[in-house]
Amino acid sequence: MLVYPSGVDVASSTLRLLSAQLRTRRHERGTRWRRLTPGRQALLALAHLRCGHTYAQLAAGFGVGTTTAYRYVVEAVELLADLAPTLAEAVRVATTKAYVILDGTLLPIDRIAADRPFFSGKHKKHGMNVQVLTDPFGRLLWASAALPGAVHDIKAARTHGIIDALAEADLPCCADKGYQGAGATVRVPFRGKHRNLPSGQQAVNVAHARIRAVGEQAMATLKSWRLLRKLRCSTTRITSLVQAVLALHLASS
Repeated sequence: MLVYPSGVDVASSTLRLLSAQLRTRRHERGTRWRRLTPGRQALLALAHLRCGHTYAQLAAGFGVGTTTAYRYVVEAVELLADLAPTLAEAVRVATTKAYVILDGTLLPIDRIAADRPFFSGKHKKHGMNVQVLTDPFGRLLWASAALPGAVHDIKAARTHGIIDALAEADLPCCADKGYQGAGATVRVPFRGKHRNLPSGQQAVNVAHARIRAVGEQAMATLKSWRLLRKLRCSTTRITSLVQAVLALHLASS
């Protein structure tokens, strides 16, 4: 395999954060020696998350075995996932905002037609459903655990307790038509085709759409980490990957 120099477009503070976490973990475990230093291990993990490089590519680039590259990535992802905020912590931060935006996204996975629980009828592809909360400026506040793609957004929101948490905090929330019936503090557009609605409802829907459009920035933020654009790992690991990306984003923002 050919090896060439490359770059990872993440902040140096992100590398320092992960390096410090790995250094602390090694100290706790009493690790005396490893093939890579904490800084190089952190860089390997960031290259996997940001660029989506395979374990074979990482192993060749960093001069380690494929199994070692896998272990290094898993360890780093677990440490980062532990740093991600819980829903309660995110809502506590969000109470200082005027409102939040709730939306769901589908992270594509490599599954076949027989895997029906992971097939999203809305997106016509297999994937995992992730719910996201953002502030009024489109900044990412929280991302949920991943559920099979066949789960509808409103069901996913209820499963994660998002609606109840927002109601308890009395925090206004804007969401799309996929959350019809959520009630509480969740505000959704009027149903029906735009041209068939009264002028007043049309104006409300237009204003609502402008507010929600800002939340798309958070989806773009998640998928700027190329690994999340097409996941080829076990579905049981996707939640940890999403939480790790969330922790890195919040640490660098």
